[in-house]
Amino acid sequence: MKYFRNITCLIVLFSQLLQGQENVTGTVFARDDTQESIPLQGANVYWMNSQIGTMSQEDGSFSIPFDKEYSSLIISYIGFRTDTLKITKPKNLIHFLTPSNELDEVEVIKKRDALQKTFLSSQNIVNINSDELLKAACCNLSESFETNPAIDVNFSDALTGTKQIQMLGLTSPYLLITQENIPMVRGASQVYGLTYTPGTWIESIQITKGAGSVINGYESISGQINSELVKPFTDPALFVNGYANRNGRLEFNTHLNMKVTDSWSTGLYLHGNKRDTKVDDNNDGFLDVPLGDQINILNRWQYQDTEKGWVSFINFRYLRDDKQVGQTIFDPDTDRFTSNAWGSEIDTRRFDTSIKIGYVFPSLPFQSMGFQVAFSDHQQDSYFGLNRYDIDHESAYMNLIFNSIIGNTQHKFKTGLNASYDGYIENVNQQLFNRIDRSVGSFFEYNFDNLETLSLTAGVRVDLHNLLGTFVTPRFHLRYSPWENSSFRMSAGRGKRAANIFAENQQLFATARQIQLLNTDGKVYGLNPEDAWNYGVSLLQGFTIGNRNGNISADFYRTSFREQVVVDWENPLEITFSNLDGDSFANSFQLELNYELLRNLEARTAYKFYEVKTQYQTGLLQKPLQPRHRFFANLGYVSTPKADGSQWRFDYTLHTIGSQRLPSTETSPQEFQLAAFSDSYSLMNTQITKVFSKQWEVYVGLENITNFTQEAPIVSAGDPFGAYFDTSIVFAPIMGRMYYAGFRFTLL
Repeated sequence: MKYFRNITCLIVLFSQLLQGQENVTGTVFARDDTQESIPLQGANVYWMNSQIGTMSQEDGSFSIPFDKEYSSLIISYIGFRTDTLKITKPKNLIHFLTPSNELDEVEVIKKRDALQKTFLSSQNIVNINSDELLKAACCNLSESFETNPAIDVNFSDALTGTKQIQMLGLTSPYLLITQENIPMVRGASQVYGLTYTPGTWIESIQITKGAGSVINGYESISGQINSELVKPFTDPALFVNGYANRNGRLEFNTHLNMKVTDSWSTGLYLHGNKRDTKVDDNNDGFLDVPLGDQINILNRWQYQDTEKGWVSFINFRYLRDDKQVGQTIFDPDTDRFTSNAWGSEIDTRRFDTSIKIGYVFPSLPFQSMGFQVAFSDHQQDSYFGLNRYDIDHESAYMNLIFNSIIGNTQHKFKTGLNASYDGYIENVNQQLFNRIDRSVGSFFEYNFDNLETLSLTAGVRVDLHNLLGTFVTPRFHLRYSPWENSSFRMSAGRGKRAANIFAENQQLFATARQIQLLNTDGKVYGLNPEDAWNYGVSLLQGFTIGNRNGNISADFYRTSFREQVVVDWENPLEITFSNLDGDSFANSFQLELNYELLRNLEARTAYKFYEVKTQYQTGLLQKPLQPRHRFFANLGYVSTPKADGSQWRFDYTLHTIGSQRLPSTETSPQEFQLAAFSDSYSLMNTQITKVFSKQWEVYVGLENITNFTQEAPIVSAGDPFGAYFDTSIVFAPIMGRMYYAGFRFTLL
């Protein structure tokens, strides 16, 4: 092994000599009050006012070409202060970044953006850090995207108050949603899973548009959302957050972190929320928001041994989430499964655990191995009026990754194996649907980056699945910088998945519609697996006007389905699941402009156009409840902090949603018929935060300022056990104007 390492190092050195390359090399570390050194993977290292940059490896190491034209080297990392170093010649550096919550006073050279778009990555990635998450109440992950135009937030039904997200015109099942790159919101947790991660637990979010990486699996079709949790090493010793709103929602979060040994740190994160106030502002006899409570407990362990190259995380989490929806007069003790009053209860119990282990070869800092394993047990017992839906979902996941280079650090590769197991037991009105999914796959991903104008990522994976068969998933991403502060990207990739038709469409149970399954010769509910290709192009251009920075971007993506499970709501008396017989595609165009209008006042605007069409039994139609036009604007002001840390933060967000096609109700009686299209409308939210010190801050906010709500969101609300009862046709808010307040306390 020692001989092999020496030969490899000589090859790398000889390659660099042949290229005449002089580099600035180094290692980026984090260090706390105990002076413990932790290597930082993924730190951005780049020359100021240039397109030359790179990212640090798992051991914190980096290498960037030296150019005498530039002298300011910037090193940044989410959650840490950005540093600028003066470099006049090639050299080797050891640099320590300071956590952003460090009490020591430092000079800020470059302000860290709360929402960052990278010019250097071959993939179209948006990074959201904790500063962006503070712009709204952000009580859970599903509410973390209100100030970000990359994700659309929609209303799922007129009962549960659950917000569903979309990207590129497609709903969340077509997104790969991961937690620290482990698949998390899927299967039984698809509808409510985003509400199971409290906002205070989130350190950052990475949003990837288009085909994702082959490393995390084959299910990503329209993109990937990855959330990084706070780390016991960098999270404050104590954090407390309280929240309350007009609708009776109360929340409380506590973080407790401590260092156990020189190598071990642990954190205990507690979340609780409760709503026991009945609200029916539209006087339709149904609760506008559910009653319920949630207990969420996470214990997180972090291990670091920088000298030997080991880093690991161990997580244990337990969740209990109970909801009650339906008529205000509904009493579960006397009315459950009767026609006395219409009501619903959704009770969830979930346990999950995961282990991540990383090792960096001490003598080969560009080479590393990683191992991930996760297990979850999700049990949901629920009923909706006289309909019953229970699901038990056991899931196991394993991923082994090896990272290294080919010749030099401009040529990198990742390869490995992963395996998954999913066991489903579903009770749909006393009819059982049991299924086991097993898969094993291997992947290889190559990355080239000349650290200046060109980078590409090309990957392929092969999977063997007991129900989906054996298939190949290719993905490709290319970045080219034709001129200064620009980034042109192209991407293409395939995704494949088994649709969990009941878990992903639970709103159907809160209707009187009859369930119809067609084409029942497939292997998953008698249906074929979904198969799609995603193609995309984007352009990002940075600019400076009046010494203030901005950027403009445009992107177009098309998702074309070869196979799809078509969910047809066009008959008001039934819902039909069938295999695609015809065309199905989603075209998405977005134009976005970001600019600092005045000092500390930033503006973010975006226009989005969607053409999402599917072949239904009645023809090729625009997807219902999908607006073709959307407009977004956000204004954010952050005052310059004073010596004691006090400051003000103001945020305002506007969403304009265009007209939406509604599912056909033309065969219903006159009193139950809806218009063919909804009206367009706008929603406005605002929040004000007062930071008193580095320990205390309070915030107040107002959502839906204009008090706009959908008129009569429940069809046949007066006869909930009748043939035309439907709570699923929701295109606008159910809740009107809502104000809230909260506080945050931090003990460093």
